[in-house]
Amino acid sequence: MSVSRCCSSAVARGTFDSRRSAQQQQQQQQQQQRQKGGSRGSRGGSFLLCRGRESRSHRCATAKATAGGESMSSSSSKKARAMEIWRACDAVCFDVDSTVIDHEGIDALAAYLGKGEEVAKVTTQAMNGEIPFEKALFYRLNAMQCSRQQMDAYLKEYPVKLSNGFQELRDKLKEKGKTVYLVSGGFRQMIHPIAEYLDIPVPTNVWANNLLYLEDGSMNSEKPFDDENEFTWRAGGKALAVAHVKKTGNFKTVVMVGDGATDVEARAEGGADIVIGYGGTVRRESVEKSADWFVMDFKELVEAL
Repeated sequence: MSVSRCCSSAVARGTFDSRRSAQQQQQQQQQQQRQKGGSRGSRGGSFLLCRGRESRSHRCATAKATAGGESMSSSSSKKARAMEIWRACDAVCFDVDSTVIDHEGIDALAAYLGKGEEVAKVTTQAMNGEIPFEKALFYRLNAMQCSRQQMDAYLKEYPVKLSNGFQELRDKLKEKGKTVYLVSGGFRQMIHPIAEYLDIPVPTNVWANNLLYLEDGSMNSEKPFDDENEFTWRAGGKALAVAHVKKTGNFKTVVMVGDGATDVEARAEGGADIVIGYGGTVRRESVEKSADWFVMDFKELVEAL
């Protein structure tokens, strides 16, 4: 081979190697750029994903805040309406046990007769709406077997004890010219002395259960109470009593105030226009949720008149 040919071949190989090296460098640079771009894209995707999550979280938080605000607004509106009706009402019907007085009368009587624990349990179930009121009433009376003589002895030993602030409320309602009724699932024999103490006409402004006795004063086990001429011996009975009060008294607006499920029932068609729940003696969650207005102190009702 000639020297010139050898040189030409060497030059050609050098040129080829130089080109291949340049191409390899270019490919490496392109690959690095793609990798950098992918990294930026990944970070961008993560950023967008995070922004998306933040946006959804913000929307959820906003929705919850809006719902909470609407709930508070609705509650405030409901109370405002109830306060207007309270001020404008013609008559007020009060539950007695754990409302007008600071205890459950039937439970206190049962304790006096040595039947307190079993009767109190049934009373709680009835007030919470867990069992029909008429069933609870019949069971408690049969458990106590209270005679007329025992009832008289109990009433002498345990005088009327009003809930805190009720006398002031009664006086304020009288001052405002509003008629007051007592509507109770308790017994007339126990409710009448309370009505007389409060200067509430008896028996016209009292609706309660009338106990029936035999000639010797013992309880009539077969028919322990009058279920023909009274309203409140059964579930929904307070609604009937309030409707009767409203109709016969020709009242436009009547309010029911009480602590139990049977008081909330008084808001049935034709009955109470609103129900004000009272929790000063026993605070019942179901009543607090269902009442148009719920108070812990009668002072709030006095101040609203």
